[in-house]
Amino acid sequence: MVERSISQASVAGLSELETSKVLRNTYLLLSMTLAFSALTAGISVMMGVSLMNPWIFLIGAIGLSFAVHKTADSALGLLMVFLFTGFIGFYVGPVISLYTSLPGGSSAVVSALGLTAVAFLGLSGYALVTKKDFGFMTGFITVGMWVLLGAIVLGLVFDLGAVRLAISAGVVLLMSALILWQTSAIIHGGETNYIRATATLFMSIYNLFMSLLHLFMAFGGDD
Repeated sequence: MVERSISQASVAGLSELETSKVLRNTYLLLSMTLAFSALTAGISVMMGVSLMNPWIFLIGAIGLSFAVHKTADSALGLLMVFLFTGFIGFYVGPVISLYTSLPGGSSAVVSALGLTAVAFLGLSGYALVTKKDFGFMTGFITVGMWVLLGAIVLGLVFDLGAVRLAISAGVVLLMSALILWQTSAIIHGGETNYIRATATLFMSIYNLFMSLLHLFMAFGGDD
């Protein structure tokens, strides 16, 4: 009985150690990819790169995201996640540059960036401190991601007008849920690969920022 208790304690200790390692590596890689993405965004602005065709960006982002998840269990996964986040940054640079050239744009960018940081830290901190299992949100997030992809495609084909505001608000809620879910999955052992976790959190932060920026521009600028 005592030996079984000791064995269970050892397994639990190893599990917590592994979870802490995945969590630490995820946030370290996430900070590095965010910095790299900011660097590529700056490079694209300095080079005077024009806005990328939305279809090219969508295909490129989906393709690189797929490549990250396929290679996440190998060293190649690290290269792919930097290519993925660097590509996103290269696209975002001219977009932010365009927004800042509009009336109220600079204020909107700063506000969106600040609120994104606060939201990410708050949501992640809540999941870490409470250790609540948000696995019950899996179905909602899966359906939401498909709906989001469909809305993006429709937005590229048709002029949705005011519907875009509703989509942006929905994305804010969906990405907030995704941050809670992904952080919870790491804590509870549902995600043991820090490369995949990093890619998910990065996309959550990117979509959250862009949606907030759109909302701030709509209500405070000339969108």
